Amino acid sequence: MAEVASTVDKSKVLNFNVGVLGHIDSGKTSLAKALSTVASTAAFDKNPQSRERGITLDLGFSSFSLPVPAHLSDCGYEAVQITLVDCPGHASLIRTIMGGAQIIDLMLLVVDITKGMQTQTAECLVIGEITCDHMIVVLNKTDLVDPAKRESHISKVTKKLHITLEATKFAGAPVVAVAAKPGGPDAPESEKSIDLHTLVETLSRHLFVPQRSGEGSFLYAVDHCFPIRGQGTVMTGTVLRGTVQVNDTMEVPFLKTTKKVKSMQMFHQPVQQASQVIAGTYLDPPTTRW
Repeated sequence: MAEVASTVDKSKVLNFNVGVLGHIDSGKTSLAKALSTVASTAAFDKNPQSRERGITLDLGFSSFSLPVPAHLSDCGYEAVQITLVDCPGHASLIRTIMGGAQIIDLMLLVVDITKGMQTQTAECLVIGEITCDHMIVVLNKTDLVDPAKRESHISKVTKKLHITLEATKFAGAPVVAVAAKPGGPDAPESEKSIDLHTLVETLSRHLFVPQRSGEGSFLYAVDHCFPIRGQGTVMTGTVLRGTVQVNDTMEVPFLKTTKKVKSMQMFHQPVQQASQVIAGTYLDPPTTRW
């Protein structure tokens, strides 16, 4: 995906937050990696514990850009930045999953096509009903289905999913079949994803302008906080309300202290201001630095 948003005025970029949820080992992180062109410091299971255990333990943020679709051409934006929120799939991490779901505009519910609906798939569906109104179902790992039976199997699983969704707010949600990482996570990087363009086209058709406001006191959900020698303390996270600018003073209630913001970045790009309106938004190191 071309990074069309990097050269556009940030005020002209529509940030759209997409949550990637599903059962453990359904291929969520592989899908996020296949789609993304820019990764945050915590994306794609960079946490050493995640790599050791082979599962996602924390929220991962990454992004890619799209041209503004025709149905949004009159909204004043010049590019769309899709921010992917890769959520854990393990049942013990439900609080982390809930935290990620609260900041999304649309959910990608990832389903392993060889297993169908599983326990955490159903739980993520319930979380989605509480936190967002829009969903696309992604049938992943189609490469594991016998090519001679692939189309009929996709059709069969799709029908079952539509029946399951009839009793939810997501009735009629589109279902897209892909193989984000053919051959599995240990396959060589040369292996190309299958039908990912169909998912991107479907996502583009379902984009909308989220209702955001830069009004009110600044509220920032912190994902990570760590020191960098010579740089100070760095926080990464998501703007939930209000606006902040470089040199503003922030209060950290838990620490009962206030600090000045020295610099900010959004996916490695320096910014002078961040708000729900501008970013939506995920800030990446050296994000809020003091």
